[in-house]
Order: sequence, then structure tokens, then C-alpha cells
Amino acid sequence: MPVLDDLTGFEFEDVMEDVFRNLGYENVRQAERTADEGRDILMEEVVDGTRRGVVVECKHTDTVGRPIVQKLHSAVATFEFDGPKRGMVATTGRFTGPAIEYAERLRANGDPYPIELIDGEDLREIADDIGLNLYNGRIEILCDETLRPYDPATTVAAPVTAAFRDIDNIDSADLPDPYSEVTFRPVVTVMADTNAVFETSVGVVHRINDRSRFVVHAERGQPRTASSDVSNLVVENLNATIALDADRFETEFDAIEERRFGQTQTEYKEWAVERLRDHHTTTVSYTGDNNVTYTKTCEPNRSDVSVQSIEPVYLPQVRHTTELGEYSYPYEYFAAGPSRVTKEDGIHQCIHCDTAGTDATYTFCTNCGSINCDSHIKTERLEGTPVCTGCAVTERFALKTKYFYDETNRDAFRDHYNAMPFYEKAMENTPLAVGAVAFVVLVLLGLLATVGGI
Repeated sequence: MPVLDDLTGFEFEDVMEDVFRNLGYENVRQAERTADEGRDILMEEVVDGTRRGVVVECKHTDTVGRPIVQKLHSAVATFEFDGPKRGMVATTGRFTGPAIEYAERLRANGDPYPIELIDGEDLREIADDIGLNLYNGRIEILCDETLRPYDPATTVAAPVTAAFRDIDNIDSADLPDPYSEVTFRPVVTVMADTNAVFETSVGVVHRINDRSRFVVHAERGQPRTASSDVSNLVVENLNATIALDADRFETEFDAIEERRFGQTQTEYKEWAVERLRDHHTTTVSYTGDNNVTYTKTCEPNRSDVSVQSIEPVYLPQVRHTTELGEYSYPYEYFAAGPSRVTKEDGIHQCIHCDTAGTDATYTFCTNCGSINCDSHIKTERLEGTPVCTGCAVTERFALKTKYFYDETNRDAFRDHYNAMPFYEKAMENTPLAVGAVAFVVLVLLGLLATVGGI
């Protein structure tokens, strides 16, 4: 296996840590490298309801002899674990005959600390079985599972149709088909335990016992933690993933893109460990034996953080674009079947101002295709239908601004207005007409009062 041959011993341990985690072992972690006692990797497995500790020795050598297997057997015997234990030697090369014979004899004699041997050929088969690709001396994450990009009980465009139902003066049944595209974005769900105790001369001053589960955007570049709503969307739907079949989705979407995981599982694990160390670092105050108050910065060690699992999956990011008149309306969200987290909503947004969100009222302008808030929608004078302030042609009649679709529409009303009797013209500005009448009435009353007084 030429790729593995190029690794350093520490890099090989990183690879094996990823391999075991993908095989389903729990609490997989590396022993302290400064005190290697034949325990490169420590982990746990559950067999028939019984939890068992596993001690792994990783040897990046051409051959492994009997002394290495014997040393591991002693390490397993002294490993502190409350339950049954076994050992495992993994090598990029092969085992000598005496090494194989020693391991077989332990198993045949029912030794309480059996040793399993994994050579380079076994490693290749394991990598193939768990869907991992060894490249450049590391393990690339290969994933073929995705959350559902749409609800199979409806249509791909159903979320867009539902969004447009909130807009006045538009029938969602008359909407054109949107341009729909989906990007399958890689994410990993990390579960990790942080356990640390901080002591001084007065005893324990701080303790951490926490299990964290969070989702990380895993494309190229620096990993970043997903928002809480996106994280919940992923975690709550991990049990309902489907195969990422591009051919299948091509019949539903106009465009499909599949992004690649940007880093290895080991790199995501290292990033998660550092993130959790930073997250749990805190400064505490305590009183010493001399009644003096002290402060202590409590920062977990790397060994205090144990990554239990790294689960890769694709998170569909769906974007619909609907063309209406002069405007395009994007609607973008992360999808998991019928569940969604909106990323961009260009439908519930006035094109003229900052009004946005589903709490406001919006009206569609059939004249230009715009969506408008109450402040930017008017009533066209001749037909009495909505027209927006952006496209409307205006002219003042009876000292009041009137709104029209276009110049032809305005000119038609102008001819109509000119043919009106005086009192009808006055009613084009109702407040002004009412005010004028009230003024005349007051004047007449004043005159009558004056005449009566004479």
C-alpha cells in the first residue's frame, strides 16, 4: 500500500483513529505520545450488550514480530478499564510467523486479553468497506448520504408557491415555474465529551463534565460551526437520509452541484478539540487557606476532550428564482424533506425599502411585477387595482396626486376628467371638497347670524 508507506508513525495513528471511528468504535482517542506504553489508540466497543475496552498498537513498519505483540498483551493487562479488554496491532506491513502464532495461541487458550492482528492488506479491505479513500497519506471523507432536498409528498417548487400565497393581489396558481437549483453542501456532525477537573491547594475549584453535539460546515477553507437552527435541522433529520443520486435529482432540479469535503476526519477532529477547549476555558475565583481570593484560568487539556463520533452528511441548499415582470425573486433555504431553514427570502420584501419579513403586508403590482409594502403601493385611478409608486405615472387632479399604469392610462383619465361637471371634479379630492363645503356652510351661518343680529 504505497500511500500508507509514505506516512510518518504519527500520521498513521491519525489515519487509524479515523478508520476505527468509522468502523463504529466509541470513545476513540490517542494515548499521550510522550508516554507511549504500547497504547497508541484507546477505544471502546459494545458486543452483545457488554462494553469492552480496546488497546491498539500502531506500527508503521515493514514487519512486526512477536515482541511487539507480547508488549501489547502486557499493556492490555495493565490498562485500567472496568470491564473486559482486548488488544489490536495494526501495521502497514506484515506480521512474522511467530507473531501470528503467539496471537493465535492466546485466542485458542481463552486468554482474557486476546490480540487481533491487522496487516496492510486488511487495512485496504477495511478502507474499501467503510467507504474511505486513502489519499496523500490521509483519509478523505467520502459520503453518499444526503438529507432530502424536497418533500416527496409535494413538488420541488411547493415552498415557493406557499411563500407567494402571503402576497396580496397575486394568484400562486398563475406563477411561472421557478428556476430551481440545489447545492449539496458537506457538513459533519460532531459529538464529543469534555471531562476535566481543576484543583489547587484548597481542593477542586472547577469541574467540566459536558457532552456536546454540533454541526460543522465542512467545505474547503476553515471549518465553521453551523447556526443553531441549521444544526437542529441536521441533527433532527439524520435518521432520514437518502442516497445522493445525482441522476435522480436531475429530473427535479434545473441545476445540481455537489461540493467536496474540504478536510480529513482527523483535521475536523483536531479542529473540534481546539474549539471545545476554547469554549470551556474560563477563569474562576477561589479563596485560599489564608483567606485571600485568587483567580485561576481553567483550560482543558487536549486529552480532556474526547471526540465520540464524526458523522458526515450532505445538507441540500435549495435556491428558487421566480421571474415576474421586471423583477427576479430568490427564495433560498437549507432543506431536510418538509423541514427548512430559510437563508434568503426575496419574496417577503419590498423592492423599494428595507421592509422585509413575514410580519408585514405586501401587495403585488401587475403593472411591473414588483412586490411592495403598504407605503409603496397605490390604487390606479381608472381600474381601481394596485400599482406601485415605482412604475406609476402620476398627475395632480383637483390638487390631489393620482396614479396610473402609463401615459396612455393617464391621458384617458385626463379626457374623462375634463368632461366631468364641476362637482364631480371636486370629488376627485374628497377631503378638499368636504372642507370647501364646510367652509361655505360656516360662512353662510356667519352671515345669517350677522343679519339676525341686525
